[in-house]
Amino acid sequence: MGVLVLTPEKVAQLEKLLQDYLISIGVSLALLIDEAGNILVSVGENQDVDVTSLAALAAANFGATNQIAKLLGEDDFSILYHKGKKDNIHLSKIRDELILVTVFRDDVPLGLVRLKVNQVAKEIQEI
Repeated sequence: MGVLVLTPEKVAQLEKLLQDYLISIGVSLALLIDEAGNILVSVGENQDVDVTSLAALAAANFGATNQIAKLLGEDDFSILYHKGKKDNIHLSKIRDELILVTVFRDDVPLGLVRLKVNQVAKEIQEI
């Protein structure tokens, strides 16, 4: 992907994409972060969530999981999913530099989230 330059126009485009593809289906929070855990775009409800810590931990989770993948002879694992009692989190790597973090409740089907994440990932790569 090269150097990532986010202009205000690109940020607005990314926010709209996340809103249209993910928040519209019931995802409560969507973050686009870099592999260091820096938040590039955040949409949705985050009043009860420390999004800075969430982003840092999500990036660290990917780092640890990549090491597990290497131990198993894999290049990496590009998707992570954690199911909780009330909230679920889906983490998806977009190319090598970006991670899309989605938080959603049980009433939003995982299959729908995965479909929409795949669609939005393609759109993000074009931006």
